[in-house]
Amino acid sequence: MTPRLLGFGMSAWFPNLFSGIRVRYSPDWTTATSRLSVNPLTRNYVKTAFGGSMSAMTDPYFFMLVRHQIGSDFVVWDTRGEIEFVKPGRGTLTAVHTVTPERVAAIRERAHGGAKVLEWFDVDITDASGDVVAHVRREVYVREKRRVTQSRPA
Repeated sequence: MTPRLLGFGMSAWFPNLFSGIRVRYSPDWTTATSRLSVNPLTRNYVKTAFGGSMSAMTDPYFFMLVRHQIGSDFVVWDTRGEIEFVKPGRGTLTAVHTVTPERVAAIRERAHGGAKVLEWFDVDITDASGDVVAHVRREVYVREKRRVTQSRPA
């Protein structure tokens, strides 16, 4: 799976497609950018972005960035999220999710041997003028797969 293909697939995935969310991944899997266009088809009763749509535009992206960087020897799950709405979302909203290779290396080291790692990631949703609309935190679960842990010599 290439970053470009996954971005296209995530943009065409029905929950994102009908919510007006578009996604793009960097070629090195360190960044995912999601955009939500607030328009007559995607806004709520008071003509602003649905809170659920703003949450959805941040939902799987930290999990996916970690998963693609850390490799297939690890179980990776998106476990929980928190959102603090700062101001009404209007126009085009953007969230830039970043997971550095150094952070993934630290997670890999902590998960070595089958330990459960719960890691929080933060992202701000901004409007076209750069004002913060919401602060979002997402927790990602990482654990080395049992088959990998058990196959290592003691």
